[in-house]
Amino acid sequence: MLKVLIAGGAGFIGSHLCKKFIERGDSVYCIDNLITGDKNNIIPLLDNPNFNYLEYDITNSLVEMLSKIGDLDYVLHLASPASPNKNSPRSYINFPIETLLANSLGTYNLLNIAKEKQSRFLFASTSEVYGNPEVTPQPESYFGNVNPNGVRSVYDEGKRFSEAMTFGYRRKFGIDARIIRIFNTYGPFMQKDDGRAVSEFINQAIANVPITVFGDGQQTRSFCYIDDMVEGIMKAIEAKETAGEVINLGNPDERKISDIAAIIKQMTGSSSEVVFQELPQDDPKVRKPDITKAKELLGWEPTISLEEGLKQTILYFRNT
Repeated sequence: MLKVLIAGGAGFIGSHLCKKFIERGDSVYCIDNLITGDKNNIIPLLDNPNFNYLEYDITNSLVEMLSKIGDLDYVLHLASPASPNKNSPRSYINFPIETLLANSLGTYNLLNIAKEKQSRFLFASTSEVYGNPEVTPQPESYFGNVNPNGVRSVYDEGKRFSEAMTFGYRRKFGIDARIIRIFNTYGPFMQKDDGRAVSEFINQAIANVPITVFGDGQQTRSFCYIDDMVEGIMKAIEAKETAGEVINLGNPDERKISDIAAIIKQMTGSSSEVVFQELPQDDPKVRKPDITKAKELLGWEPTISLEEGLKQTILYFRNT
């Protein structure tokens, strides 16, 4: 039985990881301050003796709180607001300081725990470190095109700082650390009000209200279903060969946002009209991962099609 700490464990991806480790018979310590996470995501796990929920902010010291749990095998850092939609109450636009602190002081605190307990460490970074890319698809070697003080910078630069901090600890202290860069991910346990494209389009379509597309809808995204993403993260944390590596995780099936809206409208049988709104500042024009490294190092690539993933996600939102 492994002992695993998951920061941001009540969030969308974090809660799926908690469930996966628990199903394997591991012991999980889930930390979340519920700024953007939701305790409902982990309710089915609360009665499991191997699951421990700690409502706590990782920007505060973790030493005393974790002193009694002994050694940890894995530390996974997924704690951060992630939605760029300013209209969402869960958006990092509305939590700028909290986002910066989670990706600076929070990362520092978790790295110190990993160092003290000699744990394997995984930092969940983002495709947003590539900014509005001038290279596509985006390989891990690309340095990005990021506005350091734009409205999205609290997230973009926060994640870039966390990457630097993670590698600083690896170089100075030799900790067993790796970084994954997560591209757009969707599926059950997404929050209805998170403001992300897939959840927003589905809920608008189900309600038969206008489906709002930012810009002209010609910008592209690559959407990865949650089950594929969780499998990739598990492989990344468990493989010794990933120590000191940065790995893109995402689905290279690149689609126009307007096409995503049309597919969701058709799949839901919605009467919604698709309407277009002003494109937010620094919104990337393209987003497509180069997953060559994930294929070679992890033997991983997505297997669930967009249409099948959307079918499951629509069913989830209809039933919640």
